[in-house]
Amino acid sequence: MQQFDTVILGGGPGGLAAAYGLHAKGQNVAVVEKDLWGGTCPNSGCDPKKILMAAVEAQGRSAALQGHGLTGVPRIDWAALMAAKRAYTQGIPSGTQGGLQAAGIANLHGTASFNADGTLQVGDQQLNATNVIVATGQAPRLPQIAGQEWLRTSNDFLDLDTLPNDVTLMGAGYVGVELAAIANAAGSRVHLVHHSDRPLRAFDGDLVTDLLALLTQDGIDVRLGTDIVQVAPAGDQYRVTTRDGESWITGMVFATAGRVPVVADLHLDRVHVATTAHGITVNDHLQTTNPHVFAVGDVVDRPQPKLTPVAGFEGQYLTTALTTPDAPAISYPVIPSVVYGKTQLAQLGVTPAQAADQPNEYRVSDLDLTHWYSYQRVQDPHARIKVVLEKGSGRIVGAAVLSMEAEQVINYLDFVIQQHLDAVAINQTIMAYPTLASDLTYFH
Repeated sequence: MQQFDTVILGGGPGGLAAAYGLHAKGQNVAVVEKDLWGGTCPNSGCDPKKILMAAVEAQGRSAALQGHGLTGVPRIDWAALMAAKRAYTQGIPSGTQGGLQAAGIANLHGTASFNADGTLQVGDQQLNATNVIVATGQAPRLPQIAGQEWLRTSNDFLDLDTLPNDVTLMGAGYVGVELAAIANAAGSRVHLVHHSDRPLRAFDGDLVTDLLALLTQDGIDVRLGTDIVQVAPAGDQYRVTTRDGESWITGMVFATAGRVPVVADLHLDRVHVATTAHGITVNDHLQTTNPHVFAVGDVVDRPQPKLTPVAGFEGQYLTTALTTPDAPAISYPVIPSVVYGKTQLAQLGVTPAQAADQPNEYRVSDLDLTHWYSYQRVQDPHARIKVVLEKGSGRIVGAAVLSMEAEQVINYLDFVIQQHLDAVAINQTIMAYPTLASDLTYFH
C-alpha cells in the first residue's frame, strides 16, 4: 500500500492547483486521473471551444464592417479550424502528466474508488492518505428520451471531422448557445431547442431576450418552451420529434442541456460523503461530511458558477486550508460569467434583478452603448450594459453586458469591483485612449 499526505482524484484545473500547491508546501501528493490529463477545460471544454470561437468572432467583426472599410465576409474552413484546435489539444494530456512527473508528484491513470476502510483502490494499487480531494468535475448529461443512443455531446461537437449541414442542439444554456453560434457561423442550419421560455436563467432577462433575437436574426431556429422527446434514424440523418408534435430531419443531435457530477465510480457512500443531484456537499472549508475528504471544482454542489477559474481558486484555497491550522473559511471574490459568440453576454456581481429587489440599496443604469465611440468604430449595433451601483458609496457593484466587447468590459469591471474603486479613483487614473478601459469613467 502506498502512503500519501493527500491524494487528489482528478487531474483538471482544480485538482492540479491543489497538487502543485500542496507539493510546494512539502506534502507527499498523488493525483489520479481516469480520463484525459488536464481535465475538461483544455481538452474538450473552454479552451478548444474558444479556439473555434476565435474564427466566429473574427467573422462577426468582419460582417459588421461591411460597407465601413471591408468588403467580403470570410468563410469558416471547418477542417482547417479543427486542425488548429487539435494542434492545441493533442499535447495537453502528455504535457500535463509530464509536468507532474517533472515536479516529482506521483500520478496514476485509472478509475479510483473508495474502500470501506477509507483507502483508495486504483486498479490493483491501493493508496492511503491523510486527506483526499475529489476534483472529478462534471460530464455531459444525456436526457432520458426515446433514441437516446443517437445523441452526441459537446465533446463530440468539439472534435467533428465534418460539420453537418443541419444540426440540432437540445438545451440553450451556455453550451447550447455557444455551439449554436459556432455551427451557424460555419454554415450549418441550426435548431436550438430549450424546455422553457427562459434560457440562460442566471443572466439578465432583458439581455438574454436581446441575445436570442440576435441568434434568430443570424438564422438560428430558436424554439423555446418545448422538449425533444424522440430521435430516430432517417437514412443517414435523424428525425427529431418535439413534445408539441413538430418534427424535422437533421444531421446530428447534440445534448447540451446541463452536466452531471462525476461521482458514480467513487463509492462515496462507503466513506459517508453526502451528495445531491448537483454534486458533493461541502462546508465553508470545502470539507465534505467526512472530515478527511474535501472537494473542489464542478463536482461540488455550491451556488458559485461552475467555471474553470473557480475550480483553480478552490484548489489554491485548499493548499492553505490543509497546511494551516485554523485556516479561515473560503471567501469567493466576484465571479464573472461569459457566454461567447459574435455578440457576447457577460455578468458579474450584484445582478440587475437583485438590485431591483433592493431599491433602497442599489440603482441600475441601463446604457445604450451603440453610439459610444468604442462600439461605433467597430459597428456594434447591439451594445448595451446594465451597471449596478451602490447608492451609499456610488461604487459599481455589478454589471450585465451584451456586446462584441463584453468579455473585456466585464474583466475591467471585475477589477474595479474587487478593488472597491469609486468614480474619483477611476477618474484619477489615466488610461490609454481610445480604449474600452478609458470608457470606465463613464459608467457611473
